[in-house]
Amino acid sequence: MAKPKVKFIPDSLHVKTGDTVYVISGKDKGKTGAIVKVFPNKGKVIVEGINMVTKHVKPNQANPQGGIVTKPAAIFSSKVMLFDEKAGKPTRVGYKIVDGKKVRYSKVSGEAL
Repeated sequence: MAKPKVKFIPDSLHVKTGDTVYVISGKDKGKTGAIVKVFPNKGKVIVEGINMVTKHVKPNQANPQGGIVTKPAAIFSSKVMLFDEKAGKPTRVGYKIVDGKKVRYSKVSGEAL
Protein backbone atom coordinates (compact mmCIF):
# COMPACT_ATOMS: atom_id res chain seq x y z
CA MET A 1 0.00 0.00 0.00
CA ALA A 2 1.48 3.35 -1.09
CA LYS A 3 1.80 6.22 1.37
CA PRO A 4 -0.07 9.41 0.48
CA LYS A 5 2.15 12.23 -0.78
CA VAL A 6 2.45 14.98 1.84
CA LYS A 7 3.58 18.50 0.95
CA PHE A 8 5.97 20.36 3.24
CA ILE A 9 4.28 23.27 5.01
CA PRO A 10 6.53 25.48 7.17
CA ASP A 11 5.54 26.38 10.74
CA SER A 12 6.12 30.09 10.09
CA LEU A 13 7.13 32.23 7.13
CA HIS A 14 10.20 34.45 6.78
CA VAL A 15 8.22 37.21 5.03
CA LYS A 16 5.26 39.40 6.00
CA THR A 17 2.61 41.40 4.18
CA GLY A 18 4.16 44.58 2.76
CA ASP A 19 7.72 43.22 2.45
CA THR A 20 9.57 43.73 -0.83
CA VAL A 21 10.75 40.35 -2.10
CA TYR A 22 12.99 39.00 -4.89
CA VAL A 23 11.84 35.91 -6.84
CA ILE A 24 14.63 33.29 -6.93
CA SER A 25 13.03 30.62 -9.17
CA GLY A 26 10.25 30.07 -11.67
CA LYS A 27 9.04 31.99 -14.71
CA ASP A 28 9.39 35.37 -12.92
CA LYS A 29 12.95 34.74 -11.65
CA GLY A 30 14.83 37.97 -10.97
CA LYS A 31 11.77 40.20 -10.50
CA THR A 32 10.88 42.08 -7.33
CA GLY A 33 7.49 43.01 -5.88
CA ALA A 34 5.60 43.72 -2.68
CA ILE A 35 3.74 40.97 -0.82
CA VAL A 36 -0.01 41.54 -0.98
CA LYS A 37 -1.26 38.53 0.99
CA VAL A 38 0.25 35.69 3.04
CA PHE A 39 -1.20 32.18 3.49
CA PRO A 40 0.83 30.73 6.41
CA ASN A 41 -1.22 27.51 6.61
CA LYS A 42 -0.38 26.75 2.94
CA GLY A 43 3.15 28.22 2.95
CA LYS A 44 2.29 30.52 0.04
CA VAL A 45 2.33 34.25 -0.70
CA ILE A 46 0.80 36.54 -3.33
CA VAL A 47 3.29 39.04 -4.75
CA GLU A 48 2.18 42.13 -6.67
CA GLY A 49 2.87 41.70 -10.41
CA ILE A 50 4.38 38.20 -10.05
CA ASN A 51 2.90 34.91 -11.35
CA MET A 52 0.13 36.65 -13.29
CA VAL A 53 -2.59 34.29 -14.54
CA THR A 54 -5.56 34.86 -16.82
CA LYS A 55 -9.06 34.01 -15.65
CA HIS A 56 -12.28 33.97 -17.63
CA VAL A 57 -15.01 35.86 -15.76
CA LYS A 58 -18.75 35.54 -16.35
CA PRO A 59 -20.74 38.75 -16.64
CA ASN A 60 -22.04 40.00 -13.28
CA GLN A 61 -23.21 43.30 -11.77
CA ALA A 62 -19.70 44.45 -10.93
CA ASN A 63 -18.41 43.50 -14.39
CA PRO A 64 -21.41 43.48 -16.81
CA GLN A 65 -19.20 42.79 -19.84
CA GLY A 66 -17.37 39.78 -18.36
CA GLY A 67 -14.22 38.74 -20.23
CA ILE A 68 -10.65 37.76 -19.45
CA VAL A 69 -8.98 39.19 -16.31
CA THR A 70 -5.31 38.91 -15.31
CA LYS A 71 -4.49 38.64 -11.61
CA PRO A 72 -1.57 37.46 -9.47
CA ALA A 73 -1.63 33.86 -8.22
CA ALA A 74 0.00 32.46 -5.07
CA ILE A 75 3.56 31.08 -5.11
CA PHE A 76 5.46 29.10 -2.49
CA SER A 77 7.28 31.26 0.06
CA SER A 78 10.48 29.27 -0.51
CA LYS A 79 10.70 30.79 -4.00
CA VAL A 80 11.10 34.33 -2.66
CA MET A 81 13.82 36.09 -0.65
CA LEU A 82 13.45 39.32 1.26
CA PHE A 83 14.95 42.22 -0.72
CA ASP A 84 17.22 44.55 1.27
CA GLU A 85 16.73 47.96 -0.35
CA LYS A 86 19.68 49.53 1.52
CA ALA A 87 22.10 46.88 0.22
CA GLY A 88 20.27 46.61 -3.13
CA LYS A 89 20.21 42.82 -3.17
CA PRO A 90 18.24 39.87 -1.75
CA THR A 91 19.03 38.72 1.76
CA ARG A 92 18.27 35.98 4.24
CA VAL A 93 16.35 36.87 7.38
CA GLY A 94 17.79 36.51 10.88
CA TYR A 95 16.17 37.00 14.28
CA LYS A 96 17.65 38.52 17.44
CA ILE A 97 16.36 39.81 20.76
CA VAL A 98 16.61 43.60 21.18
CA ASP A 99 15.26 45.18 24.38
CA GLY A 100 13.21 42.04 25.13
CA LYS A 101 11.58 41.97 21.66
CA LYS A 102 12.25 39.57 18.81
CA VAL A 103 13.42 41.59 15.79
CA ARG A 104 14.04 40.53 12.18
CA TYR A 105 17.32 41.65 10.63
CA SER A 106 19.05 41.43 7.25
CA LYS A 107 21.93 38.94 7.07
CA VAL A 108 23.55 41.04 4.31
CA SER A 109 23.59 44.48 5.95
CA GLY A 110 23.00 43.44 9.59
CA GLU A 111 20.35 46.14 10.03
CA ALA A 112 16.91 45.62 11.57
CA LEU A 113 13.99 45.33 9.17
